[in-house]
Amino acid sequence: MDAESRTFSQLFGEYHRKFVRFANSYVHDLPVAEDIVSDAFIYYWENRRRLPDDTNVPAYILTAIKSKCLNHLEHIRVKENALNELQTHAQWDMDTRIATLQALEPTELYSTEIRDMVNKALQKLPEKTQMIFRKSRFEQLSNREIAASCKMSIKTVEAHITTALKLLHKELNGYL
Repeated sequence: MDAESRTFSQLFGEYHRKFVRFANSYVHDLPVAEDIVSDAFIYYWENRRRLPDDTNVPAYILTAIKSKCLNHLEHIRVKENALNELQTHAQWDMDTRIATLQALEPTELYSTEIRDMVNKALQKLPEKTQMIFRKSRFEQLSNREIAASCKMSIKTVEAHITTALKLLHKELNGYL
């Protein structure tokens, strides 16, 4: 073993455990701390010939360990932030679905649908029949009031209403 290798072995033996404890005190994961320290020693070994002769080698390795710990912790923070964002979005989505379902009134939905079907069916009737039926059912006018306002007999008003009711019965038969 050459002198350079012996010096490195001494350095490793003297500082390895201390550096692992240092790294582990920040990353809180012993295998990760050991990997960080090993990587820092390898980094030093690969770059040793480029360093000035007066380099404080333990401080150089510790600086590499610090940098690798910071990178590791930043990576964890980014992952946790992403997970938090996903959880926040999932929670918002769930809250929205629950609130929407709680607010749903099936009777309103059903009555809106029926109203649309009634209006569509009424549009198939002659205009005068539509108008008479709407006055009767939507404006709650009596047959006598409708007959007076349209200048027709009560029997004619009843005939128009009967025609509208037959059509509605036919159009809404399967639905109701």
